[in-house]
Amino acid sequence: MKTIRVKEEWQRAGVYYVRTQAMVLGFDLSLEGEFADDTPDGKYILVMDDYGKPLSTNRIHLLPERNLAKIERVATISTARGLGAGAAGILAAEDWIRELGYSHIVITSRKEAEGFYHRLGYITREDMNPDTLELKKPSDPVREVRDPRFVCVYMEKQL
Repeated sequence: MKTIRVKEEWQRAGVYYVRTQAMVLGFDLSLEGEFADDTPDGKYILVMDDYGKPLSTNRIHLLPERNLAKIERVATISTARGLGAGAAGILAAEDWIRELGYSHIVITSRKEAEGFYHRLGYITREDMNPDTLELKKPSDPVREVRDPRFVCVYMEKQL
């Protein structure tokens, strides 16, 4: 298994393949909903098997005004789950984030994946709003759960 910091178009194709398989087909999301906020200069990690097949991916979003980095769009194809591909991708993203000078990482994760991130050293912050990445306020509206597959939690880690 190897991790790649995506720079070439064929590598970006691997990112799109994983996200299409895992999220669009796996969770029945729309193609537009999954890819609408991608940009050509996005920072992506791609995890591939020893034969060059894409297994997992994630995107790094730097928030310099908050002095933190967010790992987003984490996706692993179903046949690679439990094999370490997702963890390899997160660790590679953490290395890149560290090299970029950040030490505070945030992930807004689906509730069902919370244990995966705990094993990687992330902690859940119930006092933080996963939508705004800020402390919850008493005036914050109660989140309406439209899709139970995507109840999100705020998680963070200090490198």
